[in-house]
Amino acid sequence: MGRLDDKVAVITGGASGIGRAIVQRFLDEGAAVVVGDLNEANSKDLHAEVEAQGRGGKLRLVHTDVSVEADVEALVATAVDEFGRLDVMCNNAGVGGAFGPLTDIAADDWDYTFAVLVRSVFLGTKYATRAFKRQGGGGAIVNTASVAGVTGGSGPHAYSSSKAAVINFTRSAAIELGPLGIRINAICPGGILTPLLHRGDPEGVGERLKSLQPIREAGTPEHIAAAVLFLASDDASFVTGEALVVDGGLLAAGPAIFERLRDEGPSVFSGYAGVSHGSTGEAPTLRPIDGEG
Repeated sequence: MGRLDDKVAVITGGASGIGRAIVQRFLDEGAAVVVGDLNEANSKDLHAEVEAQGRGGKLRLVHTDVSVEADVEALVATAVDEFGRLDVMCNNAGVGGAFGPLTDIAADDWDYTFAVLVRSVFLGTKYATRAFKRQGGGGAIVNTASVAGVTGGSGPHAYSSSKAAVINFTRSAAIELGPLGIRINAICPGGILTPLLHRGDPEGVGERLKSLQPIREAGTPEHIAAAVLFLASDDASFVTGEALVVDGGLLAAGPAIFERLRDEGPSVFSGYAGVSHGSTGEAPTLRPIDGEG
């Protein structure tokens, strides 16, 4: 018996990275899964992978821009229409977002970051809660935050601020949703080897990550998927409003990641400001820092 047998889950950003590992773990545990993702190529690849495993009947994929309300509403409706109900909502989709010195960040890039990382969590929670209430209450929501939202120095300004907003939204929503039997929690990954982080160099970045944390092992999407499974399952029936850190001890060691990585040499974005669109398939926008800010 799996821990999610007969349950239905929606996972945003489920076609790559952490989201993809969550999809596979949820399928392993017996769930039917609806994935919302913007990247068509990644979605097709995931579909082929799951079909080859012989469990394509338990997977649906929906082209979704998580910052667009109608898209998120349609995504949740797909779960109910295709599988009869919704039990778990994972608001996982993310991007690196705006980066660079404060004086060089474009306001539109800042707004884009918050739309994908915060507005999407609100929208996913809103429509999942409506579905849960129509079913008579109950349900679990897991939001992907980050160690960058817990303390300064673990990510770019916009990314860190948006993840802090996700954590506080989770705590605030728990107060309203608890009496309905709906649990809502956040997961806070540390440095995890996903395409968003390693950018084509998993070995090199993995070695650098090992040096930053007490557990000398690079974090993987599967580490996060296991923790998300706990929060989504009945094993966490008395857990809500929490931000579970899964980081190999990174925060315990002191997380000034950007400063420590900068000491090791320049990164691909050194000397630039712009915005990263993550695994959406859209290339990052880079602008040289002119120093006039």
